[in-house]
Amino acid sequence: MHMILRTMLVLSRARRGVRRKGAVDPYSVGRLALRVLPSDLDILNHVNNGVYFSLFDLGRFDLLMRSGLWKSITERGWYPVVASETITFRKSLTLWQRFTVETRILGFDDRAFYLEHRAVVKGEIYTQAFIRARFLKKSGGTVSVTELLDAIGHDNDRDLTVPEWLVRWGKDAVLPSTRQPAPSDWE
Repeated sequence: MHMILRTMLVLSRARRGVRRKGAVDPYSVGRLALRVLPSDLDILNHVNNGVYFSLFDLGRFDLLMRSGLWKSITERGWYPVVASETITFRKSLTLWQRFTVETRILGFDDRAFYLEHRAVVKGEIYTQAFIRARFLKKSGGTVSVTELLDAIGHDNDRDLTVPEWLVRWGKDAVLPSTRQPAPSDWE
């Protein structure tokens, strides 16, 4: 429940920010200041590993809203989904600690967009995650990268190079698109 309230607060702030300051470049680094709340913690009194992805969702929503991309995609009946994600931890965030979620679009391959998220405290990276995301149509089907780039007015001169290891990871992490029986090695 707390994450729904936090999401509504982030979306409200982002809308107000766009009205006051105008939209930001979607390819800039989005920065969202947050504080660790008691509901973010696990029994070891640090942010639960699963909560980081929810906090990074907030960073994506904030960047999508403030850049105007959210309005553009929702008007078309599209919505984003995470296809794959990976995370690395360096230091723990603890109760009441202030931190910044940094979010940036790295680029895309033929099927998906890649984003980087970082939890940063006073310039120090505590946690880093990479997200592979796609956009779906409410009417059914997938939004192609070409459709999405056309809708957001992508500048082809912009260098959006996804690191080779990340593209390889994205391809390796894909599950089969057809229904297959679960492997028997779990028995």
